[in-house]
Amino acid sequence: MSKVYRIGIIGCGGIANGKHMPALKNQPNAEMVAFCDIVEERAQEAKNAFGTPDAKVYTDYKELLADGSLDIVHVCTPNDSHADISIFALESGKHVMCEKPMAKTAADARRMVEAAKRTGKKLTIGYQNRFRSDSQYLKRVCADGELGEIYYGKAHAIRRRAVPTWGVFLDEEKQGGGPLIDIGTHALDLTLWMMDNYKPKAVLGTAFHKLAKKADAANAWGSWDPEKFTVEDSAVGMITMQNGATIMLESSWAINLVKTGEAKTTLCGTEGGADMEDGLRINGEKHSKLFTNHIELDGRGVDFYEGSKDNPADLEAKLWLQAIENDTEPVVTPEQACVVSEILEAIYESSKTGKAVYFD
Repeated sequence: MSKVYRIGIIGCGGIANGKHMPALKNQPNAEMVAFCDIVEERAQEAKNAFGTPDAKVYTDYKELLADGSLDIVHVCTPNDSHADISIFALESGKHVMCEKPMAKTAADARRMVEAAKRTGKKLTIGYQNRFRSDSQYLKRVCADGELGEIYYGKAHAIRRRAVPTWGVFLDEEKQGGGPLIDIGTHALDLTLWMMDNYKPKAVLGTAFHKLAKKADAANAWGSWDPEKFTVEDSAVGMITMQNGATIMLESSWAINLVKTGEAKTTLCGTEGGADMEDGLRINGEKHSKLFTNHIELDGRGVDFYEGSKDNPADLEAKLWLQAIENDTEPVVTPEQACVVSEILEAIYESSKTGKAVYFD
C-alpha cells in the first residue's frame, strides 16, 4: 500500500480552494493536516472543508513548517512570497508544490532551483494546463516526432474583458505584473514544454497599460478602479531560441479582440503542425495532399471545466505524489519553470527599456 502523505497548505485563498485542496482530497494517499493563512478564518474554513479532524490551523507559515511530521507543503500565496516560503519549506525538509508563477522575479526563481538541489527535496510548480487531455495528447504527438522539428510556436493567453478585480491581482508590488505573469505564464509553459526547448537567446516585448485607464469598463468581474490597476492590461513578446526557433507570446486581461483563448499553443514543425484554436487540430501533408485532423477529446481546454470527464488538477496532484513516492522527476521541473520566469521578466524589461534582452 502506498504511503499516506501528510500535507500542509500555505495560503487558503482562491487557488487553494479552487484547485489544490479539492484535488488533494481526491487522492487516496494524501491527507491535509495543516492549514495556514494570514486570515485565520480562511485557514479554519479550509480545515473544516478539507482537513483531517485533528488538522492544525496557523497564521504563521514558519510555525506550520516546524511540524516535522509533514511530508509536503503546497504554497498558494501571492507571487512575491513564493520564493521565501518555498525555500524555507525545502530547508525544513518538505517537498514543495508552489503555485505558478514560480516567483515574482527570475532571481527568486533561481534561488528556488538552488534550494531544491541543495536540500534534495522535490520542487514543482502548478502549471496544471499540462495535464489537460488535449495537452497530454499533443505532448505525445510532439515526443513521437510527428511534427518534426518544431521551429515556430505561438503562446496564446487572451481574454477580451476578464480582469480579476479581487485580491492582489492588480498590485504590481505583490504580483510582479498582470496578465503576462498571471495567464501568459501558462501559455508560455505549455509551448516550451511541447517544443522541449528551454534555451532562449533573445526576447523583445511590450507591456501595455491602455484599457486599464478606463473607468466603469465592461468586465466579467465588474469594473476595476483605474487608480489601483498598476499592472499591464496586455503584453506581447517575441522569443528567439538558441537553435533558431521562435515563439510569439500574447496575453491580455482586457483588449479589443473578439477571438480569445487561454492557455493554448500553436506549433509549426517540419513534418506537421498543431493548434488549439478550435479544439485540438493536427495538420500536415500526406501523399501530396494537405490534411487537418480534429482530435476528439473529453476536455475542452478550459481550466476546471465542469463538463470534462478528466480533471487536470486531479492528474497534476496524482502525478506529483507519484514522483515523490517513486523518487522521480515531477512533470514540471523547477529548471523548466525557472526559464519561464526568466523569459517573462525579460519581456517586462524589454518593454521598459525599448530594447531586446539577450541571454548568456
